[in-house]
Amino acid sequence: MTPTTDPALVPAPVPAAAPPATSLSVQLSARPAAARLPAAAGGAAAAALGLGLLAAVVLLLWIASPYPDSGFGGALHIGVGLWLLAQGAELVRTDTLAGAPAPIALTPLLLSALPAWLLYRGTSSAVSSEDGRKVGRAEAAAVAGWVLAGYFSVTALAVAYTTGGRVHLAGPSVLYVPLFAVVAAGCGAWAGSGRPAPADWLRIPSRVRPAHVEELGAAVRAAGIALGVLVGGGALLGGASLVWHARLSGSTYPQLSGPVLGRIVILLIAVALVPNLAVWGASYALGAGFTVGAGSSVGPAGAYGYGTLPRFPLLAALPGEGAGGWPGRAALALPFAAAGVAGWWVGHRGWRPARTARTTAAAALLLGLALAVLATWSGGALGTFRLSAFGPTWFLTGSAGAAWTLAIALPTALLTRWPAPSPPARVPDSASAPHVPSTPTPPDPPAPETPLPPLPDPLPWPNPPRLPTFPPDPGPSAP
Repeated sequence: MTPTTDPALVPAPVPAAAPPATSLSVQLSARPAAARLPAAAGGAAAAALGLGLLAAVVLLLWIASPYPDSGFGGALHIGVGLWLLAQGAELVRTDTLAGAPAPIALTPLLLSALPAWLLYRGTSSAVSSEDGRKVGRAEAAAVAGWVLAGYFSVTALAVAYTTGGRVHLAGPSVLYVPLFAVVAAGCGAWAGSGRPAPADWLRIPSRVRPAHVEELGAAVRAAGIALGVLVGGGALLGGASLVWHARLSGSTYPQLSGPVLGRIVILLIAVALVPNLAVWGASYALGAGFTVGAGSSVGPAGAYGYGTLPRFPLLAALPGEGAGGWPGRAALALPFAAAGVAGWWVGHRGWRPARTARTTAAAALLLGLALAVLATWSGGALGTFRLSAFGPTWFLTGSAGAAWTLAIALPTALLTRWPAPSPPARVPDSASAPHVPSTPTPPDPPAPETPLPPLPDPLPWPNPPRLPTFPPDPGPSAP
C-alpha cells in the first residue's frame, strides 16, 4: 500500500513550546528587585561600621583622659564629625581663644581610607553574582544605587546630629560626602562586575575607534604608574625629613601634652596625616611646593614666610627658612624618575609615533588631574588668618605634574620604541590571491621488496646421531 502524499491529509507540525517567562533577560531585571533590601542593608552597615569605629576610638580616649573638657555628648559629636571630615566635609569649631569660629577643613587621608574601603567592599559584594554570571552595567548600577541609598540614610542622621555643638558641620561642604560615596561605590560596582575593560563597561560612541579606547586604557595605566612613583617618593622625602629632624620633632610631644594619653592622641593624629605628608612631598618635588600658613611657601627653591607655627611633630620636620640647598635639588630627580618610568611603559608597547604621542599626552593630562584632586583633598584650613591655608595649591601641583610628564615621558617613549619593530609580512587572502589550477602529482612507485637475509642461529648445536629403531631394521632382503 502506497502512503498518501496529499498535503491536506498530512498533519501540521506542532510548534515548539515558547520559552518560559522567566528567561535570562527577566532574571537580569528581577535580580536588582530581589537584591534591594540586602544591598541597602549592606550600605547602611558600611556607614554604621565606619562611623562606629571612629566614634568608639574617640569615646575610648575621652574615657581614659584625666582632664576631659567635654561630656559624653561632646565626645560623640567629635567622633561623628571626624567621620564626616574623612569624607570631605568641613567642621567649624566655636570654642576658640579669640572667640571667632575657626574652620577645620584639612582632611586626614588615612581616615578617608576607612569609609572608602568599607563602601567599596560592600558594593562589590552586593554586585557580584553568586553563580559566576557576568553582571551587566545596568544591573550593577541598580544594585550600587540601593547600596548608596542605605549609606545615605545613615549619613543623613549623622549630618542632622552634627548641626549643633561646639564642633559642628559647615553646611555647604556636606555636598562632598555624596560625591565621595558615589566614587567609592562606582569603583566597587566595577570590581564586583569582574573588572571589565572600558570598552565593555562604558557606552562608547560608534565613531570612537577601538584603537583610541586602547590608548586611553594605556594612558590610565601610565598615569597610575607615575602617580605611584611620585606619591611613594614623596613619602620617602617626608620620612627622611622626619628622621633628619627627629630630635626637634620628638620634643613637641611633651610641649603639647603632659599626660601619656595626650601624647598618644598626638601620635595618632600624626599617623593619620602621613598620607598627606606623602602628597605634600610629591608637590615639593614637582617644584610647586606647599604652604604652611597664609603667605608662606615651601619648595625646592627655598622656604619663606613661616611666621609662628603651631608645634606639631610633622611641622617640626620642615626645612629651615632660606634658599634651598642640595636636598631641594636632589628632590627634583623624583619627577624625572616618575615621568621616565611612564614614558618607558608607553614606548615599550611598540606603537607608531602618533599613537605613542597621543597616549603620552593623555597620561600627562590624567596625571595632572589626579594630582590636582589629591592636592585639594590633602590640604585645607586649620583656623583663621595665618592658619587659613595649609597644603599644596591644586592648580600649581596639577599643572607641574602634567608638564613634567609631557616634557620627560614623551621623548622617553619615542626613544624606547625606536627602532620600531618591523611589521610582519602580509599573507595574501585567498580571495585576493590569483587562482592557479593545481596539477595532481602522480604517486611515487612502490619500492621493490628485498628479502631479508636469514637470521643466524644464536646457539649452533651439532646435529644429533640417528638412534637405532626397535625392532631393528632387517635391511634389504637378498635376491
